Amino acid sequence: MAKNLKDNDWKERLNVVYSTNPDFKYETEKDDEPATLQPSQQRLRVQLDRKNRGGKVVTLVTGFVGTEEDLKELGKFLKSKCGVGGSAKDGEIIVQGDFKQKVLELLKKEGYTQTKPVG
Repeated sequence: MAKNLKDNDWKERLNVVYSTNPDFKYETEKDDEPATLQPSQQRLRVQLDRKNRGGKVVTLVTGFVGTEEDLKELGKFLKSKCGVGGSAKDGEIIVQGDFKQKVLELLKKEGYTQTKPVG
């Protein structure tokens, strides 16, 4: 019997259907996230966006290099300082509303010196 069902999930197996070796370990795909760069090395771009948002304006921060967890942490910081909602995923931070200047100032205070406004 399987010792740990989490380690033996059939959806996670790669290219192996069955093995008679009792010590065999299935290989699973591991997504290697890039290490988070220091704030001074990040090249973030801040812009306003209206596309596919029903005419609503959002402040979009792109160009973040790092783990998804660090991206969400930065997104949470920006959203809380602006007092609005938004999201952080796929290397982008979306802050609801026109907060381009405020986001630029907050990022520079946090050490993101290579931040550029776009548009």
